[in-house]
Amino acid sequence: MKLIKRAAQYANCRIQSVTAEVLLLASCDDNLLPSKSEAYRLQNKIPKSKIFFFEKHGHNLLLEHGVHVSSIIKCVGLYRHSRRYHRVFDYIPPSATELNEVDKASSDLTFRTCPAMFSTLEDGTVVRGLAGVPEDGPVLLVGNHMLLGIELISLAAEFMRHKKAVVRGIAHPLLFPKKTKTWSEGHDFFDFLNLWGGVPMTYKYIYELLAAGELVLLYPGGYREAIHCKGEEHRIFWPDQTEFVRMAAQLNATIVPFGVVGEDDLLNVGHHLLFPD
Repeated sequence: MKLIKRAAQYANCRIQSVTAEVLLLASCDDNLLPSKSEAYRLQNKIPKSKIFFFEKHGHNLLLEHGVHVSSIIKCVGLYRHSRRYHRVFDYIPPSATELNEVDKASSDLTFRTCPAMFSTLEDGTVVRGLAGVPEDGPVLLVGNHMLLGIELISLAAEFMRHKKAVVRGIAHPLLFPKKTKTWSEGHDFFDFLNLWGGVPMTYKYIYELLAAGELVLLYPGGYREAIHCKGEEHRIFWPDQTEFVRMAAQLNATIVPFGVVGEDDLLNVGHHLLFPD
């Protein structure tokens, strides 16, 4: 015990000199050590640190089911080739384990909605599945946002499962917060968005993704279309100037238009929301 205390004193005296980025994994159900309070203490002393709290895990965190360290490292952008994380060039596609995590998290939604996807072949034949979507990029998928955009979960999983391709979704910048703490059993919505290659809405990212030959998903209507008001079901909120067409033409990208139906019929929006012009 004296050796442990001496080692702890030595470490505590030098911990504030740590300048590297640090990821803290803390068990909230640890009955052996005060992992939760210790994580808070370390974060206060280490400037560049982030905490991942696991609410229902015990002392042997890394040995317990549902803890995937590699996924967490990807979520916080610590796996990269340079000092700063680049969402296009440093991205690693989801693993089979991460695909199973998405299936598990969305199993209830899939059971209740039973999503079906259809595509059109070159000869005009409509088939079930994604056979009509080009195999090679760059491809720009352009579609309408339904209520809350929950179709994205099924769509991304279908491309991964049958096309072995990741659809890089363009999303609102507010969906990419700089979190210093994450409370979840595993991953929350924002983590899944990072794992599945989402990028903030900037023309620079769209250009870089198309130039890299990726499959890019764009909703021109944005959040206004996804969070529409009462009486605006199935309405399109696309801008008058569609700059993505010019960019796709410049990079010789194939534009694949698609439509989504059904989600606006699942829920009733019972109040009006106010949006700035």
